[in-house]
Amino acid sequence: MQKLEDLCELIVDCKNRTPPAAPEGEGVAFSIGTPDILDGRIRLQSAKRVTQETYETWTARAVPRADDIILTREAPVGRVGRVEDGMVLCLGQRTMLLRPDPSRTDARFLHYFLLSDDVQATLHGHASGSTVPHLRVAQVRTLPVPSVPDLAVQRAIGQLLGALDEKIAVNERVAAMGRELGLTLFAQAIQSGEPVEVMVESVATALTRGVAPKYTDSSDELVVLNQKCVRDGRVNLEPSRLTLREKVKTAKLLHRNDVLVNSTGVGTLGRVARWTSVLEATVDSHITIVRFDEQQVDPVCAGFAMLLAQPDIEAMGEGSTGQTELRRVQVGGLEITLPSPAGQKEIRAKLDALEGRADKALAESLTLAALRNALLPQLMSGTLRVREAERIVEDAV
Repeated sequence: MQKLEDLCELIVDCKNRTPPAAPEGEGVAFSIGTPDILDGRIRLQSAKRVTQETYETWTARAVPRADDIILTREAPVGRVGRVEDGMVLCLGQRTMLLRPDPSRTDARFLHYFLLSDDVQATLHGHASGSTVPHLRVAQVRTLPVPSVPDLAVQRAIGQLLGALDEKIAVNERVAAMGRELGLTLFAQAIQSGEPVEVMVESVATALTRGVAPKYTDSSDELVVLNQKCVRDGRVNLEPSRLTLREKVKTAKLLHRNDVLVNSTGVGTLGRVARWTSVLEATVDSHITIVRFDEQQVDPVCAGFAMLLAQPDIEAMGEGSTGQTELRRVQVGGLEITLPSPAGQKEIRAKLDALEGRADKALAESLTLAALRNALLPQLMSGTLRVREAERIVEDAV
């Protein structure tokens, strides 16, 4: 059986230290660590910038270039992202770089190959360490891999699955642009009228932490969100789990237009998201639910005010390193700025339209991601031919 190094011309790790961040406005490249690789992609939004000097030092072993693969070696093991054109990167802590051998391996294929369930299971099986499992470069180089198809078939598989991911990326941009426009319109509405400042607790009908989940694998139980679900101002259901419905009080069930605030943990504390789904769900005890009184404020406008206040919320945490805590009274004591009542009524329809369009795009992305994940193991194993999969994708895109 061949090894992973047979598919690559280079496999190197980082310095196993975190590159120092550049002063604000001075960075020339992004440092990529484990939090910056999510759902099979490199996310520059969360990455820190580094100076030219740091970039040159941290890329002494290899300068990441388009089609290189970045693999996380620890905390957690096995996240995978492909370097795209135009990305200027260096490896952050707990990562390694794999450069596909172009004479034998298609980069997109290798990316999806590493994401497949069988290879992920092998990566986790080879990780060592009782406290924090991790991979060494030698383990990755010698990782046994099953036979792979010839280069032409690899390219076809990579292009096919890549088309789904490209559509997903387009949908994410649509959602991001809609949110950005919504925040701009909201800020303009505040500036153009007589703004209203209110304390969150004075206009909220609910201000509570979530539940201590009783996790289950039963598909007919209740969705429970955790801190990983709150990111970039929205709720991502992929990291959610299921909890026993009978253990959750009605007061802890989410309502449309609730605001969710991550309330514990370094790196996640203070993230804010609006809940816009009709799905029955709750949150765990690390998240605070804020429900606004529609008789006093428009809940959509209040949600946008909370989104704008996220930097202030992030700065409110208390506690020692690793135990940062945002108390309910602190969230309730936050002052938010809203347009005048007439301004809230006027802007609401515009915000609803933008958010609805974004929700539709993101819902389509979930469908496409599920299709990609369903096709991936079948294409990798050869049980589904590329032409058959192409017809399935054409019907979906």
